[in-house]
Amino acid sequence: MDATAPSPFRLPLIAILRGIAPRDAAAHVGALVEEGFDAIEIPTNSPHWERSVSEAVRQHGAHATIGAGTVTSTAHVEALVDAGGRLAVTPNTRPALVRHAVDRGLQVAAGFATASEAFDALEAGAQMLKLFPASVYGPALVRALRSVLPPVPMFAVGGVTPDTLSGYLSAGCQGAGVGGELYKPGQPVERTREHARRFRQAYLDHIA
Repeated sequence: MDATAPSPFRLPLIAILRGIAPRDAAAHVGALVEEGFDAIEIPTNSPHWERSVSEAVRQHGAHATIGAGTVTSTAHVEALVDAGGRLAVTPNTRPALVRHAVDRGLQVAAGFATASEAFDALEAGAQMLKLFPASVYGPALVRALRSVLPPVPMFAVGGVTPDTLSGYLSAGCQGAGVGGELYKPGQPVERTREHARRFRQAYLDHIA
């Protein structure tokens, strides 16, 4: 199997701004865009996440694919569409939800942990797969899954750091979702920028 399916993003690192408040969203998203990030998710367990998505889309939607993470219901999908988001990231595999999100015109990165879940997500129309939590399973599972999965983009999410990123990429992931090592609620924009640079450099070092 071809394990090098292209990512739909120029920089295949999905920035996860879990816990961000609407008043902070646009500034942090702006810093990420300036550092080359073009895929950003604001999880639905963040305060007033719909407002954050809407404001981020308004100010930066021309330069990045912005959406929501921890999408677990059709209500989340509808709120995301209303906010102008284009990306839905799920923590688990629910084929009906994936199908609904795809039907609503969203790009879907479906969370999975087994081959069966991955195939169910793909059959439902998911365009990307999200191995979660990646740090529990490690690159060895990525390598094993790549022997049976079609060459769709796969992202490692959950506990990925700049130091561990290369291992997942070498095993067959096209990219990663980066959260806790990138952003924590309340941190200054410059810290988000600094962390973004570290992740971007780790990716560039890997492909060099």
